[in-house]
Amino acid sequence: MARIAWPLLFALVFALTRIPGLLPPNFSAAYAFAFCAGVFFRGALAWWLPLGTLALTDLALTAWYAFGLGYDVLSTPALLALGFNYVAYAALILLGRCFKPHSSLLTLLGGGLLGAILFYLITNTAAWWFNPFGHPEYTRTLQGWLRALTLGASGWPPTWEFFRNTLLSSGLFTALFSVAARLTAPAESPAEKDPLPAAQEPEESAEPEGGPQPA
Repeated sequence: MARIAWPLLFALVFALTRIPGLLPPNFSAAYAFAFCAGVFFRGALAWWLPLGTLALTDLALTAWYAFGLGYDVLSTPALLALGFNYVAYAALILLGRCFKPHSSLLTLLGGGLLGAILFYLITNTAAWWFNPFGHPEYTRTLQGWLRALTLGASGWPPTWEFFRNTLLSSGLFTALFSVAARLTAPAESPAEKDPLPAAQEPEESAEPEGGPQPA
């Protein structure tokens, strides 16, 4: 029961952090959740739990932005850019698979920060290429791409601030998730700690098989 209870608890905590306005822009547990799922969750759980939680919360957020705030988030470019978010999340899970649950906290923190950089590059490149909100600064040139990665569009905070929040939140939540995962992981059974010794060959009998032989 504990093997599924604590991952579900992580998913619930992550879902709550996606409530609009609760955290600063791009300050999210999503990056750390995807990365740590790859590190600590086993089998298919590492895929369906983070991606499923993201999909459900994205449906709620899309409805809120589209019908509550009137943003055009259902256009084809916007949906394509959103799709690349899932490419980035899958990349974070794969990155987490390259780390071991017993790796040092510093090593996992480095992995979480690397994942944040990867996520930022993938998603901002997709936002630049598909340009769902029609920013004139996002020309399909090297200059337009660099603008998308650093200053962003006019009238919005510079994207380097979003990158800063991405790094800070990824580091914070990676540390929190990693510590919590180790504290809540089920204890190993004695059999898992001390594997059975190799089968020993039967001792040779002093007498040949079949009992004493007649003289």
